[in-house]
Amino acid sequence: MHAFNGLQPENRDELRQALQQAEGIIGSGGKIDEAFLQQAPKLRAASTVSVGYDNFDVEALNAHNVLLMHTPTVLTETVADTIMSLVLATARRVVEVAERVKAGEWRGSIGPDWFGVDVHHKTIGILGMGRIGLALAQRAHFGFGMPVLYNARRTHEEAEQRFNARRCDLDTLLAESDFVCITLPLTEQTFHMIAAISWRR
Repeated sequence: MHAFNGLQPENRDELRQALQQAEGIIGSGGKIDEAFLQQAPKLRAASTVSVGYDNFDVEALNAHNVLLMHTPTVLTETVADTIMSLVLATARRVVEVAERVKAGEWRGSIGPDWFGVDVHHKTIGILGMGRIGLALAQRAHFGFGMPVLYNARRTHEEAEQRFNARRCDLDTLLAESDFVCITLPLTEQTFHMIAAISWRR
């Protein structure tokens, strides 16, 4: 077994030699494409330690009969926690206010411009209702009493039954949501979708 901490100039030769004998690879980052596969003639399996696999050329892997694996649920709860923390930090201007405090601007009482806005009972709009979207809806609904709107290709019965989520078109979601969170995979269809729709309004 060989372990490499990224593709560095100093380990390229060693990596190239290891690939000649490798039957499996696991990791994240780095492009796994035709050029990479040409250096790994014995490779039979490749796995990423992430949900996404956009750095893998799936067609090239199929052409070389290399099995691709990923870990689709590994970060569901972690990402949902992070999204909710970003909603809170944005609404309450946490980073901005912390910088102002560090700069010595807090002298006595603070004014309304420091307060930000409430999150509880505001409407959250979720683009995509997969595992992460569902975990986010759970936090928003039960943790903050937020009405949940979502936009997805299909109706998500669990989200609607458990969290009273309402499926709507994208224009409605953008118009009625106080906070919009994107939990979609990056594809040609989702790339810049918000800019294409919202900025023309």
